[in-house]
Amino acid sequence: MFHNNWFKKFILPGLIFQSLVIGGGYGTGRELVEFFLLLGPKSGLYGMIISLLIWCIVLSCTFDLSRKFNTYDYRSFLKKILGKGWILYEITYLIGMVLVVSVLGSASGNLLMDMFDIPTIYGTLLMIFFIGIFSYFGSKLVEIFLSYWSIALYGVFLMLIIFISSSYNEQIFSNLFLVEKESPWIENGIKYAAYNVGIVPAMLFCLKNIKTRKEAIISGSLGGLLAIIPGFMIYFSLISHYPQINFETIPTNFLLNKIDSGLFKIIFQIILFGTFVETGLGLIHGFNERLAAWLREEKKIILSGFNRLIISSSILLVCIFFAENFGLINLISKGYGTLTWAYWIIFVIPVVFLAFKIFFYKTN
Repeated sequence: MFHNNWFKKFILPGLIFQSLVIGGGYGTGRELVEFFLLLGPKSGLYGMIISLLIWCIVLSCTFDLSRKFNTYDYRSFLKKILGKGWILYEITYLIGMVLVVSVLGSASGNLLMDMFDIPTIYGTLLMIFFIGIFSYFGSKLVEIFLSYWSIALYGVFLMLIIFISSSYNEQIFSNLFLVEKESPWIENGIKYAAYNVGIVPAMLFCLKNIKTRKEAIISGSLGGLLAIIPGFMIYFSLISHYPQINFETIPTNFLLNKIDSGLFKIIFQIILFGTFVETGLGLIHGFNERLAAWLREEKKIILSGFNRLIISSSILLVCIFFAENFGLINLISKGYGTLTWAYWIIFVIPVVFLAFKIFFYKTN
């Protein structure tokens, strides 16, 4: 599969973007509740469609500029986009990486506590162990893991919505047609899209096979679609138990407890834990690639696997502190909103503006 050029151009980038989004974006279901379901089922759905459109546009623009400038790590890419202002993205990315990985660490701890009734710190440490191991081996293994795990995730999410809809189909549709108050679904769709798409420069390492603007646009549009499909699956499942599910720390666990299948619950939780690993891995690998490019260009040094492991472990230790001291709901509700506008100002707007400027300049 990984030797197929079509797959590398059009599917692999979408799977890796989905890997970055899934754990910090909606693997637990908590993020979908905070940004969308709290607005009401129908309004939340409209907000998710706004996020999809923004993802497709920003991914297409980013992929095309990365191709044009031949830049495949976020430092080199942002220097082309922002000039000396690239350091603002660096600061935002590092803050965002710590925040998202802290969310993942907290979610991992809660998940394993629910599964095995053990202290949350053990789940967090297990996630850190796997991220460190994969970081050690570099881009090729990272791409393989992120892609295959994403495919497995589509399978279990599809099974989840089949299980839920078979028992709660009427509740889903009745909740979708509830009369709702006016809500900021456009604003929330923009916020949700921005904080997720702001980390796209972390995945530039997988874009080297894209050679034309047409390929970049197709790949970017497919990337947005591939990333949102699991989100829609989870969202429709969450609607089945609206509004009481709004108060669950890990709403997906709440859904699993409603399904009378112990085997599926175990499989789903294993896959869900893997999504936390793949999102954290994608973010930290993006930072390692940025550092590796700088060392290669400025110092003529190759970043070894062992050093990648040390860097990853150091970052993850900082995240343990945040995960253990602030908790999942507080990290999501208080941290993500602020991060959103920073990504919007220093990444989304400049990238889209420059891509359209180049497109119309060439066209005219």
